[in-house]
Amino acid sequence: MSFGFKEWALVCNALGEGRQSLILRKGGIAEGRAGFSFKHDEFLLFPTLFHEQLHHLKLPKNTPLPAPSPEITIRHLARVVWAREISDFDAIQRLAPFHSWTDALVHERFHYDNRLCLNIALVRIHALAQPLTFPDAPQYGGCRSWVSLPDAPDPAIPVLSDSEHQARAAQIEAALSGS
Repeated sequence: MSFGFKEWALVCNALGEGRQSLILRKGGIAEGRAGFSFKHDEFLLFPTLFHEQLHHLKLPKNTPLPAPSPEITIRHLARVVWAREISDFDAIQRLAPFHSWTDALVHERFHYDNRLCLNIALVRIHALAQPLTFPDAPQYGGCRSWVSLPDAPDPAIPVLSDSEHQARAAQIEAALSGS
């Protein structure tokens, strides 16, 4: 079994196209008392239309919304470089060029509850050599971040070259530190 991370389909697209290397998360209703955490070092990106709202994302013009389907198609694997809970709102705002969320959504999610923070992961995305397609089913539903999935086919090819990934990671670290 592999682990799937449920994420808006348009964010999965941005990650898969190399336009984004960060995942931001507050957590789902089903995360429990402990809240959300990036529990796995490697996971499949599970694209979902659940709660997806175009007006909450910064997207290229004319970005089409993926159509609902009775099947799930997984195209990418994420490997976590680092994951952090960030409670410095100024630092999170400096990350704006590196993700698809609008400023309004960042503000809303950061201030969602008494824990003023967001979970952020720098990920390296790999395209699966062969997409993994399977029927959608009730066990994949609900407001939760993690689902169990069939194993992904190998191998997976990095979306960004080593030098592109290292340059972006350095830019993100510089933004976090304020330099």
